[in-house]
Amino acid sequence: MRYLHITTPLEAKEELVRIGADPYGVESMIPKMENLNILVEGVACKVANIMKQEMLSIGGDVAVARGTVGCTISETDAIVMGNSKQIRRFIDKISMQPFKLKAIATEIENTIRNLNRGNFILKTPEREIPVGERTLIMGIINMTPDSFSDGGRLGTVQEAVDRALEMVQEGADILDIGGESSRPYSDSVPLDEELKRVIPLIRELKRNTKIPLSIDTTKAEVAREAVEMGVEMINDISAMRNDQTISRVIARYKVPVVLMHMRGTPKTMQEGTITYDSVTGEITQFLKERMDEAESAGIDRENIIVDPGIGFGKRTIDNTRIIKHLKELKSLGRPILIGVSRKRFIGDITNKGTDDRLDGTAAAVTAAIMNGANIVRVHDVGFMKGVSRVADSILRD
Repeated sequence: MRYLHITTPLEAKEELVRIGADPYGVESMIPKMENLNILVEGVACKVANIMKQEMLSIGGDVAVARGTVGCTISETDAIVMGNSKQIRRFIDKISMQPFKLKAIATEIENTIRNLNRGNFILKTPEREIPVGERTLIMGIINMTPDSFSDGGRLGTVQEAVDRALEMVQEGADILDIGGESSRPYSDSVPLDEELKRVIPLIRELKRNTKIPLSIDTTKAEVAREAVEMGVEMINDISAMRNDQTISRVIARYKVPVVLMHMRGTPKTMQEGTITYDSVTGEITQFLKERMDEAESAGIDRENIIVDPGIGFGKRTIDNTRIIKHLKELKSLGRPILIGVSRKRFIGDITNKGTDDRLDGTAAAVTAAIMNGANIVRVHDVGFMKGVSRVADSILRD
């Protein structure tokens, strides 16, 4: 189940066609999708028919596949469409019905509650971090010779410390330290090499700054040593799939974790033909599953942050769709982190090189904030701090 963020009649039509709605009814249902739309997948026909009858009785509607009414198909996806008042009445009505409709009602209610949630508290071993009052800026510190944007620019620990402290002065709320490149086709770095890159920097930053540090790693041992030295957050682009024991570290030390969507690994994610039936749908389902896995490992759900993984196994059109429909991820009920800084899709749109994408990054950051991003991960902290302040002012009035 997920929220559908519909912004145009064409998008409404695409969703109706995708679920197999009767072609003769598509045009009449498009105007009904101007308010709230909740997609419920894999509903038995008899259940979908009850849902449709109950929603029609209160002025809304439920779009289903052709053949549902006569039960000539076994199941259908269903799009519940209506305003807030109608959907709340619908929840009350079907919660009294048989055939697992009470469970559907509960899940719709949870989805609506998550969509309306605006504030979160992340708890680290050292502090509580409020999220939602304003956009938080995560500054990128890459101790890597081969990152796509800034590889090799910070060759020594002192250079990295100087840049990190500059970011703090520019308004960074979190510093994200990485020792392994995740650019397309990159190989994994040996454990010893990654530790050699990040541990000395963490040691110096803990001596010189008070803001939270995050470790960008997929390795449990790197995460453990970093956290023991005072790092307060783990940013795992593999969503705990590369090294499953990392979940034990997160649970043991009670640190927030960023779970990101990515197909495959950095080395394989751009290989072959990249296609999505629904890019936000796949991302939402993937992150739901990874959140459940994290919770089963003992990680507090309130300490999970989600990241759609801009540029990781996505085409330019996928990245722009993710940003446009980022609100759909709000149905997960967790803070959203997004990393668009200097990425290739911006260059594809603007025809500019990596070092000349400040304007495109600013536009993408603004759009992401307006559509639900709570944390933006960027290289140009000072500039993007100003961008986020203006976007926040517009969004939060």
